[in-house]
Formats: sequence, C-alpha cells, structure tokens
Amino acid sequence: MASDREYLDYILEQLSEAPEITFRAMMGEYILYTRGKVFGGIYDNRFLVKPVPAATAMMPDAVTEIPYEGAKRMLGVTNIEDRDFLRDLVTAMYEELPTSRKR
Repeated sequence: MASDREYLDYILEQLSEAPEITFRAMMGEYILYTRGKVFGGIYDNRFLVKPVPAATAMMPDAVTEIPYEGAKRMLGVTNIEDRDFLRDLVTAMYEELPTSRKR
C-alpha cells in the first residue's frame, strides 16, 4: 500500500519547526531529510525514523517496525501532534545520522 500525499503533507506541517525538512518520493512512499541527511520516512501512512541512539532515548517505548520487506527496522513515531517534540527529535538525531551519499 502506498502512502497518501495528504498524510505526508500533514507530517510535513507537524515538522515545520524542525530544521530544513525536505522529502523525496520513492516507490509510492516518501523519504524524509533534515539538512540533507535521511532521518526517516512515510511508509504505508506510518511515520518512521531511524533507530539512532537519540531517537531511542527520546522514544523508549517506541515500537520498531519494518518499513517495507527487506528493510531494516525503524521506530514508529506516535507523538505526531507535538511539534516541539518532533523538532527536538529531529534536531537530536541529526549528529547521529550518516551523511547522505551523492547520487
């Protein structure tokens, strides 16, 4: 099942206070970036982030989910109503994210 553009737009609005959020559509899903680094995505209308230590610390009860078959597990973000939390989450994750490879 592909993600809805409306759900992406909602998540982007909730992330509006986080630094330099961009996205790229990929096979019916959306990859999310902060300042050029991948931090998560929208998969089957689920907002998932990479399980870096900062994200795990901020969401200790988060359920790990597989975004698509064959992918590594990611953390499901359920606190999507709290823009301050989302800003802090993305900001805390940034230093722990690998630098994106040039295509």
